[in-house]
Amino acid sequence: QVQVVESGGGLVQPGESLRLSCVVSGTSFSGRHMGWFRQAPGNQRESVARITHTGATAYADSVAGRFTISRDNTRNMIWLQMNSPKSEDTAVYYCNTAVEPHFPWGQGTQVTVSS
Repeated sequence: QVQVVESGGGLVQPGESLRLSCVVSGTSFSGRHMGWFRQAPGNQRESVARITHTGATAYADSVAGRFTISRDNTRNMIWLQMNSPKSEDTAVYYCNTAVEPHFPWGQGTQVTVSS
């Protein structure tokens, strides 16, 4: 059974760095494009960053230059390095395959950016 578990969220001040982690168990994702998504209260879930199975990356305009996505196929893990976060980055962050079909969604990890 495939399981996705995100971690690393918390309360940070604007400008502080944060690193989110995601581990996928029950399957190998080495051949899948993966991504980080986020959902703020009252908003739909949106794509934040993507990484292909070979490591090419793409970012939403709102986070480009501040966030970095990376992966380790041998450990079935992906990360999101969040530098210079802003209050508008506050959301629950999820990882999953970049496109459908998705793995079952995990619980996500809450990131709150506030002074």
